[in-house]
Formats: sequence, C-alpha cells, structure tokens
Amino acid sequence: MSKRSDLFTEPEYVFVFYVCVLAAVSVAAFCIYGRDKTLAKRGGERIKEKYLLSLAAFGGAAGAFAARFVFRHKTEKGYFSLVIYTSLALQLCALLIIALAWKGVFK
Repeated sequence: MSKRSDLFTEPEYVFVFYVCVLAAVSVAAFCIYGRDKTLAKRGGERIKEKYLLSLAAFGGAAGAFAARFVFRHKTEKGYFSLVIYTSLALQLCALLIIALAWKGVFK
C-alpha cells in the first residue's frame, strides 16, 4: 500500500478513477441524448447541441455513441459523428495509456 499522499498518483487508482468518471459521464450522456430524442418527438424545448457535444467531449463519448444508435438520434449530423468518434478515440487512448502505466510499461 502506498503512502496517503501518493494515493491518487498511483496508476491503478488513476485507472479506476478514470474508468468511473467515463462510466458516470457516459450514463449521463446516454440518458440526456434519450431525453432530447423524447423532446424532439413531442415538439418540446430541446437540449442545446453544444451541451450534447460537450458531454461527449468531456468523458461521455461511449454513452453518446450508444445513444445515437439506440435512440436513432443525431445520426445524420456529420459534426456529431466527428466529435463523438474523435472524443471516443481520445478517451480510449487515454485509458490505454493509463493502463500501460499501471502495468509499468513506461518505467
């Protein structure tokens, strides 16, 4: 076990924390995309696209990606695809780097 001051600098803790953040933001993104699709069907006030894209960019790319297919929402908007796919790739790369650091590849 590491010293208390090193608790959040150890790669395994960073990995677990990052996975939890990605999971939480992805669940939120999935739900919010679903809510926006419901509002679109009912003709209600919609969620702004910049908020939907921000959710994808800041950790929720997996949830946004899944929601687009489950709800068939925003599938024809090219810039949504660009932001979501790029964000997903960057988030997976960060996850891979943290996992490799955990396994000691960079030592």
